[in-house]
Order: sequence, then C-alpha cells, then structure tokens
Amino acid sequence: MKIAVLDIKGKDTGRKANLSDDVFAIEPNDHAVYLDVKQYLAHQRQGTHKAKERAEIAGSTRKIKKQKGTGTARAGSIKSPVFRGGGRIFGPRPRDYGQKLNKNLKRLARKSALTLKAKENGILVVEDFDFDTPKTKDFIEVLRTLGLENKKSLIVLGDSNKGVYLSSRNFKGSEVITNSELSTYKILHANSVVLLESSLEGIESNLNKQ
Repeated sequence: MKIAVLDIKGKDTGRKANLSDDVFAIEPNDHAVYLDVKQYLAHQRQGTHKAKERAEIAGSTRKIKKQKGTGTARAGSIKSPVFRGGGRIFGPRPRDYGQKLNKNLKRLARKSALTLKAKENGILVVEDFDFDTPKTKDFIEVLRTLGLENKKSLIVLGDSNKGVYLSSRNFKGSEVITNSELSTYKILHANSVVLLESSLEGIESNLNKQ
C-alpha cells in the first residue's frame, strides 16, 4: 500500500511511502479492538475510592435504647448503617482495575485500528520536521496547512522530538507521541493520524514481532 509523502506545508513531495499490508491492510478484528480499548480505559481509573464501613466509624457502641417496648425497630450501635452518620453497607474499597491482555492480541488490535483508519483515509505521512524553538504558534500553523487545525489529530514521531512535543503541549486538539507509545485507543480517538516518515519502520517493527 503506497501513500504520498507530504511536507509540513501540506504539499506532495513527489515521494511515496510504502505502508506494510501486514499492518495497514489486514482483516480488522473488532473484538480485539474492543478488549484493548477496554483495558486502556480501565487503566485510567485510579481505584482510590473509599467509604467507611460501620467498623471504621467513630462513635459509641452502647445500645442506644432498650430492646422492647419502644414501638420501633430494635437498634444497637449508633454506627449502624440505618442511622444518619452510620457506616456504609458494602461501600467501595480501593482496588486495581487493571486488566491483562497478551501481547499478540494487543498487536492485532493496533493493526486493526490502523487498518480501519487507513480505510477512512485518516492516515497522513509527513516528512520529518522540527522547530528551532518550541512555539505553539508554529505547531498550529503546521496543522493548519495539513487541514487538521479543527480536528483531533495524533502525530507519531520516530524518536522523541523535544521541539515538536513542547510546541504541542498547549494545543488540546492534538497529541504527539513516539511510535512505541502508539495505542489502539489513541488511534481510534483521533480523526487523523499523522505518521512522520521516521516512525514507519518502528511501527511496522513493533507490530510484526513474533
């Protein structure tokens, strides 16, 4: 699968990038995509929620009224969950929401996501670029010339590039990552995925491991 390589002004450089059919043109596996996205979102949860149960409430444990003759239900400790200020019944406790998936399934999910994005013409290949000094204005200008200023975009670098990364931090509509940080969720969340030329080899190498 060949795709035109653009410069940062959005113009065709006359060169073609070869996207591997093993990564960008497979039969998508929807269930693998679902599992990988589910895992990603689960890992975003802190799991630090906590409510006090009756054993953790500060208060007296004396019997607050006699057992019989009051005309109301029997009651013991003021810490009972039926009273205001009492403990919570089966309240939330800190827990880890993490899920495990094997590496082959995760690779299949990322390939499927890239294939789906390629079918939607949502992948652009751009020649490598850098900024002399980090400036959000320069970064937005690149997005504008690529037609992505008002779209959610994901820019994938070959190696860490401090100039491009720092220039993108103040712009919420775009995210800059390296090829090793590529995830199924981020691919699908973006309207367009911009692959720098230097990232292609790393992406295909990472996703074709056995």
